Amino acid sequence: MALHNRVSATELKQRLHEEPFKRVTISFYQYAKIEDPQAFRDALYTSLFELGVFGRIYVANEGINAQISVPEHHFDAFRDTLYKIDFLNGIRLNVAVDDDGKSFYVLKIKVREKIVADGIEDPTFDMAVKGKYLNAEAFNDMVDTTETIIVDMRNHYEYEVGHFEGAIEVPSDTFREQLPMAVDMLKDQKDKNIIMYCTGGIRCEKASAYMLHAGFQNVYHLEGGIIEYTNKAKSQNLPLKFKGKNFVFDDRLGERITDDIISLCHQCGQPCDTHVNCANDGCHLLFIQCEACATKYNDCCSDECKTTHELPLEQQAELRKGIEKGLMFNKSRRRRNRV
Repeated sequence: MALHNRVSATELKQRLHEEPFKRVTISFYQYAKIEDPQAFRDALYTSLFELGVFGRIYVANEGINAQISVPEHHFDAFRDTLYKIDFLNGIRLNVAVDDDGKSFYVLKIKVREKIVADGIEDPTFDMAVKGKYLNAEAFNDMVDTTETIIVDMRNHYEYEVGHFEGAIEVPSDTFREQLPMAVDMLKDQKDKNIIMYCTGGIRCEKASAYMLHAGFQNVYHLEGGIIEYTNKAKSQNLPLKFKGKNFVFDDRLGERITDDIISLCHQCGQPCDTHVNCANDGCHLLFIQCEACATKYNDCCSDECKTTHELPLEQQAELRKGIEKGLMFNKSRRRRNRV
């Protein structure tokens, strides 16, 4: 069998919407030593493809990072497949909080240098020396009873639509920028209790190790991130300390945690937390847009993009010649400020 997809995105999306069964959106990660990431990747692709799994998985020498959707009737077989891999045996699977089953339409497994791009080049850095886990109950207890600093290790567009009460934003476009920024922001508070958190746990776990490496003393990270926290808080009837929407990196672009809308439409300034990508294929800027502005701008981020988007396809393709691919699905704060 081919170890990659050969079907067009249009056809794959059509197949997804015609499926007669439900899917479950899941994320998981594990830092572990993988000696031959390419061989591991190929074997995993074969196993998951046969189970109809869709999603995005990164494999590296340092471990695995996955966001996927699994046919509900294959969930047990999927879990058993993972558990047969020594370092994934018993791994926690983060089940999406707000899920329509349409999060992914194809399986992509890529080998990368790292499962989280961190910019760390210090050979003495050790991921094994990391902060202490906090589950949902322990997190609530700590923030309620002690002097604690909560640090959001996600990007600015994630923080904007939802975050924990009192959490500090480390304002940046990338995780690699955030790590030294977090150290600098908190350099005078190395003896305080510091809790790092992120979407599913992978970034805040590495961040906690980095903070300890930088000389901080009492560092914690939220087990399973926002997703696991929300599921546990709801099942255990705990107060939800997270407000708003949790941004996710799939076609949903977000899952509702609470009814609070804490962000504004980037075009008109009305309360809104719906992330979209500009419909102009030469832009695809990620931004927040309300329904009224979506109608006004024809799902685009600006009058300029609206004008381009409404041109014949041949003219649009001609205008896109020479545009760097890096601008596609762009999330940068600098570009967004033009909206």
